Amino acid sequence: MSINTIFECSKCGAQTPAWEGRCRECGAWSTLQEVGVKKNNTSKGAETPLNDKEILNLSEIESEKIPRVVLGEVEIDRVLGGGIVPGSLILLGGDPGIGKSTLVLHIADLLNKQQKQLFYISGEESAGQIKMRVDRLGLNLNQTKFINQTETGLICATLAKHKPNVVIIDSIQTMSSDEIAGEIGSVSQVRAAAGRFLETAKQNNITIIIIGHVTKDGQVAGPKMLEHLVDTVLYLEGEKINSFRILRSVKNRFGSTGEVGIFQMNVKGLIPAKNAAGIFVSAIDKVSPGMVFSIIWEGSRAFVVELQVLASKTVFGYPKRTATGFDLNRLQMLLAVLQQRAGIVYSTDDVYVNLAGGLQAKDSGLDLAFCLAALSAKKNKPIAKDTVVFGEVSLTGQIKPVNNMDKRIKEALQLGYKNLIIPQTKKKLTSQKANIVQVSDIKEMVDIIK
Repeated sequence: MSINTIFECSKCGAQTPAWEGRCRECGAWSTLQEVGVKKNNTSKGAETPLNDKEILNLSEIESEKIPRVVLGEVEIDRVLGGGIVPGSLILLGGDPGIGKSTLVLHIADLLNKQQKQLFYISGEESAGQIKMRVDRLGLNLNQTKFINQTETGLICATLAKHKPNVVIIDSIQTMSSDEIAGEIGSVSQVRAAAGRFLETAKQNNITIIIIGHVTKDGQVAGPKMLEHLVDTVLYLEGEKINSFRILRSVKNRFGSTGEVGIFQMNVKGLIPAKNAAGIFVSAIDKVSPGMVFSIIWEGSRAFVVELQVLASKTVFGYPKRTATGFDLNRLQMLLAVLQQRAGIVYSTDDVYVNLAGGLQAKDSGLDLAFCLAALSAKKNKPIAKDTVVFGEVSLTGQIKPVNNMDKRIKEALQLGYKNLIIPQTKKKLTSQKANIVQVSDIKEMVDIIK
């Protein structure tokens, strides 16, 4: 084995054989760093083929039934697919300060109640700082050991010796390896540390939860680069000024993806939200023009959301479009559909859209709700507060059905909504609890608010 050097971008991980002032992949300046690379001197074609016994027939292999560790917290267990799988590597990502460390401490508390042995490894905070947070949250971590170390070799050797049930790494950006050149937090260091933890988890049947910070522009070396390595990827989302947090599964080798858990941040940390289906809707006595309620589908559950649209005359030559929690490209497309198919002109209006509660949603079922809210804002006519609207709007102006329509209707009825505006279906939908109006195109929706 011989050691050669290459240059790696600390921002995007691109590699080049010679140093350059600017990375050719991401365009960043002065980010190329020298790293060591091992090269195999074995001549080409001299590799020994695998033994026939090493080639297995899939039909003869018995499937593994791995028992999960059920945490006992419905919101977390749902996102994990039913609990923690021993020997898995879990990545928890999110913006700095969003509550990732608080969440893993709650997970540690749940595991301590089951007498599971945990190791908490922190490269960011001291033992005293962690203990202050634990006391403030009122948690009992008697079965948890603390290690203030960042060298992955020492950490993995310690874990292999003690073999705890679960290990928490806070955070992956602070871990380093003496075998790899580069600054702590660089792409090469983060990748090497994650690879070492993955090896340790599989060989010793230890569940390892690693925390990774992500900025809004996604440029920090960490979660985005590690997603292909780990078994499960969770993201904690939400606005820091808002008390609600959403735990979302974007990858899960042992369960379904897209599942979400809803939490509320208070002095006791992250508390599972009660009545999660209607938590993003504020209790109001009077609705305003441009406010419409809709039902979105996330994972295996429905949520009622409050969509707010404001249309005001632009003072500049080019109208402004701003969206919070709603896809901006979708906003511009739907305004074009309203103008072209229904004759409602927005070319002289600034349009602002907000999905209340700090929620980020990409459900196409919000299309019809947005169109009705935009029309309400334009005409300055409010929509009744007991109305729920959902449906997908095509470029032709047709209203198309969305997934899980029956379940959305059922949820709306359970929450007490009396008027439902939904896409036209083959069967006539009626209910004794609510008035259901089915529309087939955008013009029929316009007639509702006349």
